[in-house]
Order: sequence, then structure tokens, then C-alpha cells
Amino acid sequence: MTPGLSFLIKREIVMKQYLISLVLLFIIVSCGEKESANLKAFNPEAFAYDLGDQWEVNASTRVKGFAQKENQKKYSAKLSVEIDLVTPQNDTIYSLISRTDEVIKEEKIMDVPLEAQFELDSSYSTGTYTIIFHIKDALSGKETVSSAEFQLEEE
Repeated sequence: MTPGLSFLIKREIVMKQYLISLVLLFIIVSCGEKESANLKAFNPEAFAYDLGDQWEVNASTRVKGFAQKENQKKYSAKLSVEIDLVTPQNDTIYSLISRTDEVIKEEKIMDVPLEAQFELDSSYSTGTYTIIFHIKDALSGKETVSSAEFQLEEE
């Protein structure tokens, strides 16, 4: 065998070993445990309806990136939410609503809507209000915040 041919054969073997090592590394990294996504709230909305002597406020936000448990082919997530209200005078009403929602589905849960409805009496002045959702994933302990503004205005 000539020295040039021997060099080419050795080079081809080294390249194949390198390629196999690279593919194995990719498979190991791909099959590793995935890091959970960050808890994220998105699409916050809030509306107020004048009912005459009071206001009805509807607010919502969607949440994704929460931890899920699988049990008997059902997926569950548990989210706690506390809702604060900031008035036009910049006063904050803390924990206007506080609750924990558990969602159970037969497939992985992509996102969860969190909704709130409450009434404000006629003592609340017109102006711009801010509703703040403080959200905590009860399974992972991760937290996020989402907010939306709404108007109280005379019609």
C-alpha cells in the first residue's frame, strides 16, 4: 500500500469517528431533560361596564410556561393568582381577588386563561385604573406579573 493511500484511509476513518461522535453528542443533548420554560403571562385585557349604580369589571390574562404533573394520562397545572387594583389617584387595593386555579386536561396544557370579574360601587371615581395579576405556579414556585388598564367613564 502506498503512503498516500494509507494517509487517505486513516483520514477517512478519523472523519467517520468524528462524525459518529458528533451525532452521539447531539442525541445525548437532545434526549436530556428539558429545562422548563419560564412562566409568562400574556394578552392581558380589562373592561368596565357601567351598570348604573356600579361598574362591572372583567379582566383576563393568559399564562404559559408552568409546570405540569402527569397522572393516569391526565395533565394538571396549579396556578395561584392575586389581583391588585390601582386607582387613578395611584392608591392600590391589594389582594382584591386571591385564589388558586387547578386545570386538568387529557393532553399537555399549552396555556391557561385566568379570568376575574368583580364590581366597583359608585364611590369609585372615573379615570384610568390598572389591574395587576400576580401569578405563581404552585408546582414550580415560579412567579410572573401581568397588568392591563381600563377606564371608568360616564356615558
